[in-house]
Amino acid sequence: MRFLCLIYTSVDVDGRLDQSEMNYLIAEHFVYDEGLRQDGTLIVSDALELRNKSIVIRPDGDAFSVTDGPFVETKEYLAGFYLIDAPDLESATDIAKRIPSARYGAIEIRPVRTLTLRGDLARNR
Repeated sequence: MRFLCLIYTSVDVDGRLDQSEMNYLIAEHFVYDEGLRQDGTLIVSDALELRNKSIVIRPDGDAFSVTDGPFVETKEYLAGFYLIDAPDLESATDIAKRIPSARYGAIEIRPVRTLTLRGDLARNR
């Protein structure tokens, strides 16, 4: 079963790590990723650009509004993710607890839902 582990960090954490500590954290991620790759657990992982590089789109009548940044009423923002293959939620939780960035923020673990077409729409495709 696939699980998405979303890595959230707080704006309060930004700047808390010096360059040496940040380099060590990144190196820890590379080592952790390789271990997950070798045991067949890791599907993909990546860091995201800093929050000031993002935009948010929202429906606005028949169009969309576009705003700068991930300002969705929270002091935390999405910093990266792991898409993993694990037998169950308990196993995925154990894997997520070992993600190096878990020490500095929160990890949301969400099962990936496989969508399928059913009925007339599926037959017409």
